[in-house]
Amino acid sequence: MRKKHDWLRETYRKSLEKMPERPVAHRTLSDIAPEPLYTPEDIGVLDPEYEEKRGFPGEYPYTRGVYGSMYRSKLWTMRMFAGFGTAEQTNERFKKLLKAGQTGLSVAFDLPTLMGYDSDHPLAKGEVGKCGVAVSSLADMEILFDGINLEEVTTSMTINSPANAIWAMYLAVAKKRGYDWKKLGGTIQNDILKEFIAQKEFIFPPEPSVKLVIDTFEWGPKNVPKWNFISVSGYHIREAGSTAVQELAWTLADGFEYVEAALKRGLDVDEFAPRISFFFDVHNDFFEEIAKFRAARRIWAKEMRHRYGAKNPQSWMLRTHAQTAGVSLTAQQPLNNIARVAIQALAAVLGGTNSLHTDAYDEALALPTEESATIALRTQQIIAYETGVTHTIDPLAGSYYLEWLTDEMERQAMAIIEEIRRMGGVVRAIEEGYFLRELAEASYRYQQEVERKERIIVGVNAFTDEIPLKVPIQLVDPEVERVQAERLARVRRERDARRVAEALEGLRRAAKEGQNTMPHFVECALAYCTLGEMMDVLREVYGTYQEPAYV
Repeated sequence: MRKKHDWLRETYRKSLEKMPERPVAHRTLSDIAPEPLYTPEDIGVLDPEYEEKRGFPGEYPYTRGVYGSMYRSKLWTMRMFAGFGTAEQTNERFKKLLKAGQTGLSVAFDLPTLMGYDSDHPLAKGEVGKCGVAVSSLADMEILFDGINLEEVTTSMTINSPANAIWAMYLAVAKKRGYDWKKLGGTIQNDILKEFIAQKEFIFPPEPSVKLVIDTFEWGPKNVPKWNFISVSGYHIREAGSTAVQELAWTLADGFEYVEAALKRGLDVDEFAPRISFFFDVHNDFFEEIAKFRAARRIWAKEMRHRYGAKNPQSWMLRTHAQTAGVSLTAQQPLNNIARVAIQALAAVLGGTNSLHTDAYDEALALPTEESATIALRTQQIIAYETGVTHTIDPLAGSYYLEWLTDEMERQAMAIIEEIRRMGGVVRAIEEGYFLRELAEASYRYQQEVERKERIIVGVNAFTDEIPLKVPIQLVDPEVERVQAERLARVRRERDARRVAEALEGLRRAAKEGQNTMPHFVECALAYCTLGEMMDVLREVYGTYQEPAYV
């Protein structure tokens, strides 16, 4: 059995050579200096399953974290989700968050953008800039990142059906400013399967939608090697009403479905797998959430190594973003949400997340104000710098309950994954209405428990005495629609019409012939083709998807 001192000498030392320990006091308030890691050795216990199930940080099966020194060397990325109104307004919010200590950007797009419509489309009326920033062309993207060094800040963009087009616009901004694509870091969500499962922001049928995702798998590693071209997302699955185990299982099943689609195209698993990332929800059941992260890393590592034959250890590592549970926030007694978010964020950190967004307390009421967003960021900073949870790696490991719960979540999640495989995979399960039925059952069962007060929600079904409180509400100015319409008109008037036509025809031809679309999306972006124009080309070729009625 491998000893801790071997891990310290090998893995931990090598990790510190790449990234030294942070220059902070890794000591308790009583001046006790915790070691970087604790194992059964430290309490004189013999655990024959330790190496197989728990192991060491930075080593297979990564239960205790994907990096050798974890937060001793580098804290998780504090990546606050932001976006509203015009590109100018969101750019201003980005700069304020960066000044407040945020370490990565995360872009929320409005509904028309998410659905592939320009801001002046009739279906966009009343929705422009409401739930995120409006982006209809490269002109908007240029303003969105004005004054921000794209080589110094990593950017996450929560976009799915139009992900290729939006990513192309971001890369076009970088190209025009002279940035090296090979130095750019960030993530596009680009997880279309969970749209069919939960969020329902799809445009095209499943098969061509997955094809577009695999285009990024093929093109991304060669052109933007530091970019995560997918963030397989359990967040929206959980927000739609799933249990934690379902979120874990369905998210990993989606990830495996993309791996299999890429392998069918003939791609090398060790070329694309290291750039697959994940995104999980963090709900209120503290230990269950911690166990979920640990089980996710272990399942992914085992399956990638043994089922899909990946040989590169980076292909075995499940790196994940996390977000506190928006669905858990209440409009009643909204200040209670600060406590909820803090507990959820602590669970994400103890679970070993690689980046984190903390929700603002007023999100159940309206768009977060600048003050509430700053409080949410400060919550992460308090956890990072004041609680001591970063002194040692995976500090709750060895807890009888947590280790049992991790094993049980792995067992139940694998049973669900195997069930989906027997059905023929995720796409087949979508077509048969499997996920819809399971979501309906899980969410109904939870709501019944709340109504029977078997589950207590403070301020909702118990302790409901209202505390007088006036929460400031931030609304989006309807003027945003006019600003966006004028900018779009100017873009269409001033761009090179011939270049636009040629770029769109190149995209149409690539889609019809089954070629990789990414080079053509980049050319369209540089030509100032609008998002709606690009998506309309694909609507012509692929058609649109309407979910069938299930009984």
